[in-house]
Amino acid sequence: MLTIENLTLHYGHSQILYDVSLKAELGKVTCLMGTNGVGKTSLLKAISGTHPRSGGSMLLGNKEIAKTTSAHALARLGVGYVPQGRDVFPLMTVRENLETGYACLPRTERNVPDEIYELFPVLHDMRNRRGGDLSGGQQQQLAIARALVTRPKLLLLDEPTEGIQPNIIKHIGDVIRYLRDRGDMAIVLVEQFFDFAHDLGDSFVALNQGKVIVNAAAGKISRDALLNSVSI
Repeated sequence: MLTIENLTLHYGHSQILYDVSLKAELGKVTCLMGTNGVGKTSLLKAISGTHPRSGGSMLLGNKEIAKTTSAHALARLGVGYVPQGRDVFPLMTVRENLETGYACLPRTERNVPDEIYELFPVLHDMRNRRGGDLSGGQQQQLAIARALVTRPKLLLLDEPTEGIQPNIIKHIGDVIRYLRDRGDMAIVLVEQFFDFAHDLGDSFVALNQGKVIVNAAAGKISRDALLNSVSI
């Protein structure tokens, strides 16, 4: 679904990513790992179009994506992005937050599928409550659900367990497994909670100082070797 080759990214004169290459396949979770500040979020921003890459190629399916392609255009092409920090609209209701996903959909598809409320029942119960009144875990569920409203083929998740209570972490993990096993979506997961990522990942990409130091399928790298690589 996603193929990146030799991607570079700068913030001003500072280079953040160096020749990053990876693939994310339908029906699989690709875990992007590493300590804080190694470029994981920057890579998701480049993939989602929220910050332009400086160089390298990116294919979505068989379509080559230009460096200048906007986030809105990528959303229309099937890229769903759940940013770190959730970015829920605090004064809008849960229902209104979900409906912001309509912007990249044709009019005939502008609805919240029943499946989303089945995956996140709390959102149905609180659909008329303001986003800012939800707990952190409920806001995270809302952020994921809002991305799913856009019917993504590629789902980018940036630290979905950050600041979340254990029971909701488990629930989010179950949702990710369900979406993976459905087979029609590729998932790229940025996650610092090692056990969560290791349990879900079909392949692992570890970054250090903006460079790929590990790119391996789950069966091709031991748990200890992966843990050592993301602790550098």
